[in-house]
Amino acid sequence: MSAAASPSDEILDIVDENDRVVGQAPRGEAYARGLRHRCVFVQARDAAGRVFVHRRTATKLVFPSLYDMFVGGVVGAGESYDDAALREAAEELGVAGLPRPVPLFTFLYEGPTGPGEVRRTWWSAVYEVRCELPVHPQAEEVAWHAFLTEEELGQRLAEWAWVPDGLAAYERLRAHRATG
Repeated sequence: MSAAASPSDEILDIVDENDRVVGQAPRGEAYARGLRHRCVFVQARDAAGRVFVHRRTATKLVFPSLYDMFVGGVVGAGESYDDAALREAAEELGVAGLPRPVPLFTFLYEGPTGPGEVRRTWWSAVYEVRCELPVHPQAEEVAWHAFLTEEELGQRLAEWAWVPDGLAAYERLRAHRATG
């Protein structure tokens, strides 16, 4: 995507319930029409094992001003989950030379909808990465950030407003680690 282009103009692959590409659409259209696409979630930890947590900016197209324990975003048309995970993590953390995130699992996110709301659904790939570099989060994406211990993160879960897809990914990640 060119620097001058709007994020809503980015072209995404539209996928079916089995994660097969069935078409393409601009991100803004995919969001407005509730078209299923692909996203990546990357849990970044520092050298001490603390989790990178941030509050999204108020200008985000989806879930503005909410907290998240993952960095990530949409997978562009023709882009692999692995490439998107590295690109998104490096962009949002503001680092160069980040190790390639390790893939953990995928799941179909289907968010709750109320009367008149557009369905929010996307195939989600969850990754983890160790970031031992100083972070300089992308100002357009991240309004606030810190590295929190698992205990601190657990305490904040009930206190802060979190992105619902990130919470779904976090619960699945905790279950994955408990059984793995």
